[in-house]
Amino acid sequence: MKKFKLLSLFTVGILAATFALRVLADDTNLVTLTGMMVCGKCKLHITKKCQNVLQVENDGTNINYFLTQNKVSTDFHSNICQNDGEKATVTGTVQEKHGKEILTATKIDAVAASQ
Repeated sequence: MKKFKLLSLFTVGILAATFALRVLADDTNLVTLTGMMVCGKCKLHITKKCQNVLQVENDGTNINYFLTQNKVSTDFHSNICQNDGEKATVTGTVQEKHGKEILTATKIDAVAASQ
């Protein structure tokens, strides 16, 4: 019984340490990207449901960053859905998944139109 408790405690400790390292690693990989935020369904017709997509031009090519559906992303969506979108600066972390760039936003700011 003591061995089981010790093993359980050890396992919980390893999981906690792994989670803490993962959180710290995510914070160090923050990127800030500026581009045109549009709806993947209504404007681009490339997603089945409404989803924010940040289009960033890089060397003459548009790169689509699909934003995860978190509170930051969904709160901004009404600004860009069913219209031509809005220029925005997004801070977050980027991962490649199934050949797509997935951006988990921690902050989204609309970029003021130049006068």
